[in-house]
Amino acid sequence: MRYVFTYCLFGLLTGCQIDNSTSHTAPPDNDSPANFVFILCDDLGYGDLGCYGNRTIKTPVLDSLASIGLKLTSCYAGAPVCSPSRAALMTGKNPNRVGIRDWIPENSGIYLHEEEMTIAELLKSAGYRTGLIGKWHLNSRVDGTEPTPAEHGFDYAFYTQNNAIPSHENPVNFIRDGKPVGPLEGNSTSLIIDDAINFLQQDSARNQPFALFVMFHAPHEPVATPQAYQAMYPSYPDTSTRPVYYGSVSLIDHEVGRLLNALDMMKLTDQTFLMFTSDNGPETLNRYRGAQHSHGTAEPLRGMKLDITEGGYRVPGIIRWPGQTSAGSISDVPVSATDVLPTFCEIAGINPPDNMKLDGTSILPLLHQQPIVRDKPLYWQYDRALSRPFTVSLREGDWKIITDKTIDSTSLYNLAEDIEETNDLSQQYPQLTDSMKADASALYRDINATEEEVEL
Repeated sequence: MRYVFTYCLFGLLTGCQIDNSTSHTAPPDNDSPANFVFILCDDLGYGDLGCYGNRTIKTPVLDSLASIGLKLTSCYAGAPVCSPSRAALMTGKNPNRVGIRDWIPENSGIYLHEEEMTIAELLKSAGYRTGLIGKWHLNSRVDGTEPTPAEHGFDYAFYTQNNAIPSHENPVNFIRDGKPVGPLEGNSTSLIIDDAINFLQQDSARNQPFALFVMFHAPHEPVATPQAYQAMYPSYPDTSTRPVYYGSVSLIDHEVGRLLNALDMMKLTDQTFLMFTSDNGPETLNRYRGAQHSHGTAEPLRGMKLDITEGGYRVPGIIRWPGQTSAGSISDVPVSATDVLPTFCEIAGINPPDNMKLDGTSILPLLHQQPIVRDKPLYWQYDRALSRPFTVSLREGDWKIITDKTIDSTSLYNLAEDIEETNDLSQQYPQLTDSMKADASALYRDINATEEEVEL
């Protein structure tokens, strides 16, 4: 069965400043392949940006990016937790299908297996130079005994296994092309952009298409923020940790601006598909020792990181591709991290192998005001969700169910009318509920058929 979802692009986004210095209207040169820049934040909430309704955190660059690009209001991560979300992004598959079911602890022996084809490998095969800069979190060891970004198709990698240690400030655990870098001075958010700009400068000189994945650690704990960015929020008492979190998001905003300016200066903007998003919903304040800076918000969504409700994995999403995205356009069509691989492949003219069994689909039709056609509905499964026994969710068009692993206890929501998931309609629409339960059951069996449960 194929699922066809329609949408409309509408209106200029209000409340976001337009930065005309970075606004381009010329269409891409069809004789040259598109470049790709994918920017991923860690634990950034749906409601953490000004252009998504936040009235406190200052994000002028991203607000302007949304005003000159396409803002996605139903953009989804691949999972409500870090490593599975990244596995979905890299493979175009539900992360449970590739054995990544939860975050990967150091030295746990869990990793993304080398036989899994990644987006970097596919783009590299088409002549792209590929780079990953920042947080990887798809292996547990960096001693060469488990696949690194290099084994998964990245020509260049400047990365950490998980979080920046001891914090975002002056990290000591970065690795560059397989070798530990040692102690670094500066904030990881800025260090990542320094390295990303250097990567772009090298590619510009080579006149080779590139695919760059910028993977911030921020605003995940342990958060550390330069005083200048904390000082942007002076109305809080000295004992408050809010300025640390808010300043961390504002630092991300500033550093994205530096990256956009670098693309502009190198005349790469018009030929580059750029996407900004997050790997899951925001962390809960004081959920664990050391999470005292986690003031992110998923408002108006229900739940946060680790939840199977919308706040766990509906995240900000902004796309800019001059000549392809209309300035200030907004789409509420559901888009998932699993869609990134097939989308990039279609843009680059790559046909993924038939045996890849992708769960995502290309969203390129969305940019051309055409419906997205899916072979299967969007499906999430997180066995350790805080909302247990509800660990599975499925979305088809405006409708969503959350259910347990037996696909028995089920709630049904119309997200177009009830984004907060407060009105369970399963009793009112029993036939629709049963139909979606049948789809969820089939996907559950398919995705989990060959995977063994991994106990951490």
